[in-house]
Amino acid sequence: MKIDLAAGRFDAVLFDLDGVLTDTARLHAASWKKMFDAFLEQRAAATGEPFRPFEMDDYRLHVDGKPRDDGVRDFLASRGIELPQGSPEDPADRETIFGLGTRKNQLIDETIRSEGVAAYPGSVALVRYLLDHGVRAVVVSASANCAAVLEAANIADLFEARVDGLVLRELGLRGKPAPDSFLEAARRLAVEPSRAVVVEDAIAGVQAGRAGAFGLVVGVSRKGDEDALAENGADLVVHDLAELIP
Repeated sequence: MKIDLAAGRFDAVLFDLDGVLTDTARLHAASWKKMFDAFLEQRAAATGEPFRPFEMDDYRLHVDGKPRDDGVRDFLASRGIELPQGSPEDPADRETIFGLGTRKNQLIDETIRSEGVAAYPGSVALVRYLLDHGVRAVVVSASANCAAVLEAANIADLFEARVDGLVLRELGLRGKPAPDSFLEAARRLAVEPSRAVVVEDAIAGVQAGRAGAFGLVVGVSRKGDEDALAENGADLVVHDLAELIP
């Protein structure tokens, strides 16, 4: 299906960040694996249970696109592990949901500082095309690192607004797959969801776009998961956002 997002049907496009605009999804996945593998190895040594490492399917099914504490909780639940919730102020050495999330956040911060961030050229080209044709662009991300990533990738100035993990916590909004973050972005622009496009690479993200009754949900397949994205709510799946430029 070919579609021109700037042909007059839509007023705004709501972009996820990691894996859609920037290559940071792989950095997040590696940081999650490093954190969870260390936790699972320590737990296996303490309990005598066999060690089962964190796999990419775990990231895709339980973590990708979600706020940190939701990702921690959902992955641990998939392994039958329960931890206290704790609080957002928990340090990285505290064995709570938030403590593990803090460990992961420290790892991704270190990785971004050491490796840097690159924006996908096709994604930047699409955003510029939309802006040139009067379509507004917003970033919607579960990441609390969103602002730093946009600045590191030199694309912060392209977006009119940002709804990220810090906003979700401040407003008490549910993370993806709930549609709250996308609906908040549309509200800030005074744009009806039916006149907005959601662009996502995560299953939880396309589910959120579908739940919010947005005019179009575009899945970006960077991991060979075209079928999963379509089955979970994507109206259209592309491999690079440059495919959407006429």
